[in-house]
Amino acid sequence: MTERSFLIPEGLDGERIDAALSRLLGLSRSKAAQIAAEGGVHIDGALAQKSSRVTGGARVDVIMPEPEKPLSIVADPVPGMKILYEDPAIIVVDKPIGVAAHAAAGWSGPTVIGGLAAAGHKIATSGAAERQGIVHRLDVGTSGVMVVAKGEHAYSVLKRAFKQREVDKTYHALVQGLPDPVVGTIEASIGRHPRRDGLYAVRSEGKHAITHYTLLEAFRSASLLEIDLETGRTHQIRVHMSATKHPCCGDLPYGADPVLAQRLGLERQWLHAVRLGFVHPESGEYVEFESQYPADLQNALDHLRAAAGE
Repeated sequence: MTERSFLIPEGLDGERIDAALSRLLGLSRSKAAQIAAEGGVHIDGALAQKSSRVTGGARVDVIMPEPEKPLSIVADPVPGMKILYEDPAIIVVDKPIGVAAHAAAGWSGPTVIGGLAAAGHKIATSGAAERQGIVHRLDVGTSGVMVVAKGEHAYSVLKRAFKQREVDKTYHALVQGLPDPVVGTIEASIGRHPRRDGLYAVRSEGKHAITHYTLLEAFRSASLLEIDLETGRTHQIRVHMSATKHPCCGDLPYGADPVLAQRLGLERQWLHAVRLGFVHPESGEYVEFESQYPADLQNALDHLRAAAGE
């Protein structure tokens, strides 16, 4: 381990120490927070917490951890992952829950890229070593349709299409209660949660986010919504629905009722990427792919429908 010392620029006065370290040292904010939480940061000689605020001109001493080994693609079969479509440019998969899009620090489970590699599929080499071919992601606990680029040109075109919001991303979410109005738009910026690592929240200083929703089916305790994302922020649907007091059923980290989750047999958020539409990067034609509900989500919905018919 090595130690680094520096003075806080006046422009960072009042920032949290994890945010300041992220900017000054090029670390991820979560990594900076971890260093502080493990006692590796001192401000003017005093031990800092990850939520400590810095002042301009303060001296900061940081014990830097050893560099982590670079991430890479590990070929590992993913049971239950289906190929919905494949051609020389793209491959479209139906991602199960418990699977990440690609390798990441702290994640040792299966990945979409690893599953494709294990099955012998060739993908684009563009992108970071551990996420080659990845043009968008789904949360580990969110299932549904996802596209991966196989060719370099397809990677470039699709990355640009997602960035410029030219891709139609439709989800279904079972949320608690009944949203009012039943057709609406949520526009609220999203940033990292100030007190809970790994979670996000509506934050004025966060990234702009827009979610459109329409009621599909209403039950006594929950509502099935169709959701179209105009932006693609991390945990966007989960954060926006939680902020409106209608969290996704089963989404305990974002305030869902554990009693209802247990009654519906849910061990994750009821959220599924049902449809993905975009202009094909080679043919120029609009294509659309759909994914059916997995068993756990369908069973929860069947339970509500049965109760409504009693």
